[in-house]
Amino acid sequence: MVDLPTAGERARATFATHNGEVEHSGLVLPPSAPKHITIKLDNGYNVSFPNEALVSWEPLEASAAMSTTTPLVATETTSDDLPRVRLIHTGGTIASKVDYATGAVEARFEPNELLDALPELASFARLDAVKIGNMFSDDIRPQHWNLIAAACADAFAEGCRGVVIAHGTDTLHITSAALNFAFAGKGERPAGPVAMVGSQRSSDRGSSDAAENLLAAVQWAANGPLPVGDAGDSVVVVMHDTSSDGVMAVHSGVAVRKMHSSRRDAFQPVNAEPLAKISNSHDGWTIIPLPWYDEARNTAGERPVNTVPTTYETGQRIAQFIAGPWLHAEHIEAVANTGIQGVVIHGTGLGHLPIDDPQNDAPENQNLWRSLVRCMNRELPVVIVNQCIHGPVDMNVYSKGRKQKSMGLLGHGVNSTPETITTKLHWALSQNLNIADIMTKNLCGEHRERLME
Repeated sequence: MVDLPTAGERARATFATHNGEVEHSGLVLPPSAPKHITIKLDNGYNVSFPNEALVSWEPLEASAAMSTTTPLVATETTSDDLPRVRLIHTGGTIASKVDYATGAVEARFEPNELLDALPELASFARLDAVKIGNMFSDDIRPQHWNLIAAACADAFAEGCRGVVIAHGTDTLHITSAALNFAFAGKGERPAGPVAMVGSQRSSDRGSSDAAENLLAAVQWAANGPLPVGDAGDSVVVVMHDTSSDGVMAVHSGVAVRKMHSSRRDAFQPVNAEPLAKISNSHDGWTIIPLPWYDEARNTAGERPVNTVPTTYETGQRIAQFIAGPWLHAEHIEAVANTGIQGVVIHGTGLGHLPIDDPQNDAPENQNLWRSLVRCMNRELPVVIVNQCIHGPVDMNVYSKGRKQKSMGLLGHGVNSTPETITTKLHWALSQNLNIADIMTKNLCGEHRERLME
């Protein structure tokens, strides 16, 4: 049997198949299955063959196309007429490469590499970049929201027309909600467009969505309408509209959620429509606001520009629970006793909890009711969000909901995503606001009069 190449080597390998021998060149990855050889081709796609199919192989020199250390030369624009846009770099898949020795994806693109990899960006805007970190988004915490918001404010203070934030997708919708409240929660708005962007596949994969997403986000920052704040447009999310290339959706940062772990159109609006579409065709890039957004902008009240965004108290602790057969009083009590500042429960249906015992055979339901009453007595806010994702929390329909309202549980009338409402609770606690009063108010487009599917 032929000796096998080592993961991380570039090789030209010949394999025996049913249709004769085939030859492939590329970077050897850790095998995708036991007793297989996996090679990443220079076009970005992978091929795998059983070990016994390997006829021969020879080593190749490292390819500049696949090198992770080749320096890139920054592209400079010569036109001072273009709008100035700043890229704020936090990491995530859009800023990731494959480590070809291990096969793992790591967040390690530098911001200038993102810009250099797409020279056509120079025809959109005068670009510069600020690096906050190279983090996957599951590691981002409220202190990072504060850093990102401050970096956006600095960009506008230094003359930028818009801002693009490169961010991992897993919590992108949470950060987008946090930034909306930071800039617009108190009746203000950012000075210009702020577009958050990510990708579902790393930038060096053949199927990556990073390039089109980034190009569209820069288009929005450079040429999109100025935010009004009332329409949830203070900070938007720009990602693929469908699995196909060519059209990107611009979503309200307080009305969008990641709904799929791997599809390129993973981000979908909840109880809402996108603000706009951005198309890429032979005729160039076109921003197409949806009719409802045009109407919302025309009827929006005048908001002052927020030059100093509000911040999040990093010491706040909010506990989350899921209503259902496994939720018990001791769970609430154990966490409440740690000194948390708020509780969010993902309720079933219209926002219901298992707190009734109509057949006298579920005492744990009564115990849960008593535990929640104790939370009310402690003045610990408990907010109900919608486990169904789409649709409102409406505690007026069933007697169960009316009982919850009479207990003092909050959340009736909210129709935003669970993540947006939880972020809003954190923001309101950080500003020392009256939680019962503020949760159902529409501060920056998080609640909508008309629900869309």
